[in-house]
Amino acid sequence: MNQFDQMPMVLSRRHFLASAGLGSAALAWLLHQDARGAANKSPTGGLPGVPHFTPTAKRVIYLFQSGAPSQMDLFDYKPKLKDLRGTELPDSIRKGQRLTGMTATQESLPIAPSKFRFKQHGQSGAWLSELLPHTAKVADHLCFVKSMYTEAINHDPAITFFQTGAQLAGRPSIGAWLAYGLGSENKDLPAFVVMISQGSGLPGGQPLYDRLWGSGFLPSKYQGLKFRSVGDPVLYLSNPPGMSHQARRRFLDDLAKLNRLKYEAVGDPEIATRIAQYELAFLMQTSVPELMDVSKEPEHIFKLYGPDAKKPGTYAANCLLARRLAERGVRFIQLFHRGWDQHTNLPKQIVGQCRDTDQASAALIIDLKNRGLLDDTLVIWGGEFGRTVYCQGTLTAENYGRDHHPRCFTIWLAGGGIKPGFSYGKTDDYCYNIVENPLHVHDLHATILHCLGIDHTKLTFKFQGRYYRLTDVHGRVVKDLLA
Repeated sequence: MNQFDQMPMVLSRRHFLASAGLGSAALAWLLHQDARGAANKSPTGGLPGVPHFTPTAKRVIYLFQSGAPSQMDLFDYKPKLKDLRGTELPDSIRKGQRLTGMTATQESLPIAPSKFRFKQHGQSGAWLSELLPHTAKVADHLCFVKSMYTEAINHDPAITFFQTGAQLAGRPSIGAWLAYGLGSENKDLPAFVVMISQGSGLPGGQPLYDRLWGSGFLPSKYQGLKFRSVGDPVLYLSNPPGMSHQARRRFLDDLAKLNRLKYEAVGDPEIATRIAQYELAFLMQTSVPELMDVSKEPEHIFKLYGPDAKKPGTYAANCLLARRLAERGVRFIQLFHRGWDQHTNLPKQIVGQCRDTDQASAALIIDLKNRGLLDDTLVIWGGEFGRTVYCQGTLTAENYGRDHHPRCFTIWLAGGGIKPGFSYGKTDDYCYNIVENPLHVHDLHATILHCLGIDHTKLTFKFQGRYYRLTDVHGRVVKDLLA
């Protein structure tokens, strides 16, 4: 192949990827069989031999709470802190561990107990805050991990770590890894879909970047497709003005013939990628509007998800769409809900965040259960790290804030082969250090992949001379979490 003859084609592809949005997203998963060659006979378009063993989950719904929810105000009940209110965090507890720049220069680190009441719920006796009355009703379906920890102490590297297994940008996201390994069960929708909602607790909270659901060094066809809540849910999906559906079909057929001629001439698999991308985009002109049209959902479903369920772009509406995507075989569905970064005014702001998310999260579990989908759908709820037991800023009788705390926090999981009605791990009386069963981000990723039938050490991709994986060179499957 003449490299100079190839240059216009390369530049054209780069221009397409930079501008087309839809084309560079998760649309080209259809190409799996063509791009990988005839040896790949997977009916879902995934890698041959994957899954490695029988999975307990077919898909994932990841409810990512961006900004870091306060574990001690929601899940990790610490009654002894009431007697320690306003006292200094002991050096024996802090152990010289790193603080962020926001509290490292505070003259005092006073203990701030949660002002919210806790009760035990369900047969499992799970402790939950009064802020989560709906989650409390499904407690026996949930597995609470109270001993999560991470290495990053600031938002961007911490969120990036949870999404990609590395603090530095550039690695494939977990959804991209699953699209690469497992493909999709629906030829009319991408394998990986993302939706974002803004919390009422802290409007304008931490930003989110498209690279968080990107494909990194994997082919671009595996990256997540972000659905928008305003205008067309997917950019550039509608036909241009004046072009009918039939004309679009004829245009794509003719374009595919031209692309095939070029492919035969130069042998570049990216040309086949473009053919598949255009074809899926055409199919999505029907499948996406049908997916987004919730008008036929019965009224009791809207009531289940809460008063915001009919408002596009809200967390509740996105949870309902997540269930509809799961029904249609989308492999990885990720909801990002912003606004959990309560450095100040936590008691007021966290009430808004829980009002946004509590009912809809519980409704999703109930809805999946009622439809027989929870057994093979893995649901994950959690943020990028936790919050400090000590107050950031001035502690008053009614108000406090909390700084970032990566050394212990809580997430929950449900369905997809996870043990229900179970709490794993334990923190000390100050909710500052883990004293039982620590669980690292790499361990969580390994366990998620295990539920999907994947040996995390075998799902790899060679890049720059090295074989990479989601868990890097770490990670262990936490079998205690498995049903």
